[in-house]
Amino acid sequence: MKYILYLLILVLGFSCQQEKSEKVAKIAVKKEPIVKEYGFIFNDFTVVQDTLESGDTFSTILEGYTLPDSLKLFDITEKVKDSFNIKNIRAGKEFITFSDKKNKKNLKAFVYVQDKTSYLVVDLRDSIKVEIKKRPTILKRRTIAAELDGSLSETLSRNGVSAALANELAQIYKYSIDFFKLKKGDKFAVTIQEKYFENGEYLGVDKVEASYFEYKGKKIYAFPYKLNENQKRVEYYDEKASGAKSMFLKAPLDYFKLTSKFTARRFHPVQFKWKAHNGTDYAAPHGTPIKTTASGVVEATGYTSGNGNFVKVKHNSKYSTQYLHMSKILVRRGQSVTQGQIIGKVGSTGLATGPHVCYRFWKNGVQVDPLRMKLPSSEPMTKKQKEKYLATIAPLKKELDDTTAKTFKE
Repeated sequence: MKYILYLLILVLGFSCQQEKSEKVAKIAVKKEPIVKEYGFIFNDFTVVQDTLESGDTFSTILEGYTLPDSLKLFDITEKVKDSFNIKNIRAGKEFITFSDKKNKKNLKAFVYVQDKTSYLVVDLRDSIKVEIKKRPTILKRRTIAAELDGSLSETLSRNGVSAALANELAQIYKYSIDFFKLKKGDKFAVTIQEKYFENGEYLGVDKVEASYFEYKGKKIYAFPYKLNENQKRVEYYDEKASGAKSMFLKAPLDYFKLTSKFTARRFHPVQFKWKAHNGTDYAAPHGTPIKTTASGVVEATGYTSGNGNFVKVKHNSKYSTQYLHMSKILVRRGQSVTQGQIIGKVGSTGLATGPHVCYRFWKNGVQVDPLRMKLPSSEPMTKKQKEKYLATIAPLKKELDDTTAKTFKE
């Protein structure tokens, strides 16, 4: 019995010792995590991550290392110049050096981080290779619905969305919503694409796909859309295909003093006689930029003794506008212009007593007063364009409405 007990103790002791040995072995073979960034596996190099200080240059950083055989500092800097202006290296920016695992001074590669998304790579392993690369990003899509509680930016932040989206939404709705009059409890929903680095770092909103705001008891939708492939910028339209912005700006100047309105009888300050004034005068300092109030094609430019330097823009088959007394014309006949584009500068050429622009407006070939007209919200879509647009936004609108109903249990 004693022998059996002794044998059992030996077996248990050996088993425990073996288990400890296996644990030690497992700990011993545990590998360090693989770190891969900027196109390099950090584990394969001696890596130094540092920040540029005042006075640092590309050359002074490399002078502290041994370069691969046959490579000279001059050759490297000349190669870099072909892709990147090394004078743009700035203090405070991050840089990374990759050198030999055994010989820490033997430089293999250099990375200069320009900003969050782009970086310069100088690879010296085989020959001199210089590239400007982008950190890979991913897009994630989601729809949120919320009630205003505080400012729009604060409400977005509480929902985990970049507060910068508030400014973008304000621009989208600037023709239809006074954001200073939004109040607590007003609802909104937005479908967005958000950008992230592969490591999960949030970079903000990349794109707005659809949105609505509840304003004065009404839902105001906005969907970005291009009517044709040649259109450079998207425009925003509602659920009925009406434009979110006005087709015409209220005035051709940002800052002005309205000095003379459209009237059938006005005493002309230069000719000293009563006559019709078929335009609206906006006084402003000499050289003030003049903007076209709507997109279109420049129909005419030139000079007459009465109008001075002028530009006339045809917007469509119904509407045209003209801008008189310019000091300088900045467009040419036949040129396409977009709403808000600067087409000239305020002057006092022609029959004018001081610097101003006389703004003239035609509807169906007849001069009218734009201040008294109900102008269209935007260029209307054709029947075919409208059908395609409505089919495109249908799933986006449903997604907004479904998210809203679920969030507020409507």
